[in-house]
Amino acid sequence: MIQDLDQVVRTVLPTDPSFRGIGRADIDRHINEARQNALANAKDEFLLSLMRLLALPGNGHTRLIPNAAIPVLPLRFVTIGTAVRLLDAAPGFAGGIGGELTSINGVPVGEIEAAAKGFLAGTRQRKRVIGPILFAWPGALQRLGVLSGSDTIEYRMRDATGRISELVLDTANRVPGSAFYPRNEHGKADASWSPKSFLEIKDFGEPGLLLVLPSFFDPGGTSLSSAVSGAADLVRSRPDTPLLVDVRGNTGGNFLLTKPLIDAISEGAEDRGTGLLVDKFTFSAAIVFVAILKHRLGARLRLIGEEMGDGLTFFAEGETIGLSSSGAVVRYSSAFHDWAGGRIDETTPGEIAEEIVPVGTLELDRTWIARPDDPKALDRFCREVLDSLAA
Repeated sequence: MIQDLDQVVRTVLPTDPSFRGIGRADIDRHINEARQNALANAKDEFLLSLMRLLALPGNGHTRLIPNAAIPVLPLRFVTIGTAVRLLDAAPGFAGGIGGELTSINGVPVGEIEAAAKGFLAGTRQRKRVIGPILFAWPGALQRLGVLSGSDTIEYRMRDATGRISELVLDTANRVPGSAFYPRNEHGKADASWSPKSFLEIKDFGEPGLLLVLPSFFDPGGTSLSSAVSGAADLVRSRPDTPLLVDVRGNTGGNFLLTKPLIDAISEGAEDRGTGLLVDKFTFSAAIVFVAILKHRLGARLRLIGEEMGDGLTFFAEGETIGLSSSGAVVRYSSAFHDWAGGRIDETTPGEIAEEIVPVGTLELDRTWIARPDDPKALDRFCREVLDSLAA
């Protein structure tokens, strides 16, 4: 694990501009802690030390991703709104699915979240996205003061009726972390979920169109462009039709490939209402997509959902590297983005610098969080929103 630490020190820290504002003494203190844990062959402690080190800049694109390196209890926790819910579990514990986690070993969830803040990178919303894996990771629970010496962990759950129940798990009953927690957390019940296509269209007729854009990440480079082109043609063919665009759970990719759709939406009739559905699982290029549309449409755009996973000023691009000894992954940044003030610096790639505009803030026009236990709620809500956009 010393080799893993050296890789972070040699590659990540000198390259990532988000560390420029962090004092050398703070960096060295966390490096020394990680080194001591590596020398002690304490893997969980080592990974948690690296999480603290990489979280120092408060930049969500820069972080340690431990999912593939750790064993977890067979429970999938996801933060829905502000409540931590169990969305999936091994068969013996499936009775708790859908319930809200209230405490672990008698420690309230809020206290655990407060203790975990220093290990999690990024905004409050990003911490809510990436934090729930800690609730199923015995090594993290021990570090957070929730687990000490016992062979079992008790999870207290509250269902929709308010009834309290307990799930008691043996700490030896572990599975690979990646089985329940994907590297790019999307918030779906099935951790292995991936988009079947880059565009889903639902035509509500006269009320308007729903365009679902689940991802802007296309390693092949052609499928996303084709989907965007088709969506742009449809939008242009109906310039007066209200639009609702859903980028919830879109963790990003290449926003430059979405420009034809941005142009098509922007060219619509001046009185056409356009809505965007966003949530805490909306990240990176998807946030940029929202920002550019907000800059172009102004008050004509209604932002609906919950605060997104990142702010408008952040560091991104960079690379992802694997740490061969521990099995963890490090994501680090190389470029400055400021879509709030429209600023760039020497690290901002030229093609992105040409697109950056000053958006100011992205305030929600309406708060809404989908109920995971009501799959028909989205259709009802979309009809309601499209009707309001047409008014």
